[in-house]
Amino acid sequence: MEKTNPINIKGVKEVEEKKLVGFRVVCEDMEGYGKEIPKASMSLDRRKNEIKHIVDPVNLIGAFKASETSKEDDGYWVCYEVHEFEDIPEGMVSLVVPEQKYAILNFKGHASEIFQVYSHLHKWIEENEYKRVPDKWSLEIYTKWTENEDNVGLCDPIY
Repeated sequence: MEKTNPINIKGVKEVEEKKLVGFRVVCEDMEGYGKEIPKASMSLDRRKNEIKHIVDPVNLIGAFKASETSKEDDGYWVCYEVHEFEDIPEGMVSLVVPEQKYAILNFKGHASEIFQVYSHLHKWIEENEYKRVPDKWSLEIYTKWTENEDNVGLCDPIY
């Protein structure tokens, strides 16, 4: 059986503003994020019925800034997109990610491998003469997430 490439560059897309509700994870190092983000994802999945106006209950969205711009922006947000904010559940936060142009790569594999996959996307951005904007919100849009395999769109902000 032919094995498909787990990495697929999708190109450039303008992504509209996203209103997100979920958990903010802040850790000291990448190892901490590797442990805490999956826990937050599972907790959010168990509590998604508490979130009003979810756009798509299958798509879990991670948001972060590659370069730290302020204490308020530090961390990783594990969220669902909502049409509007209403009665944010206890312990959860809201975040608005402005419209942005992204280079997008689809990846099928384990979440622990995502960090290394970004190098493929960064290389493509450079080769196609775009510039990364690390102080804008990056998005990771999970359309399938299990313990063994995730299907995720990595969205790196560019101009």
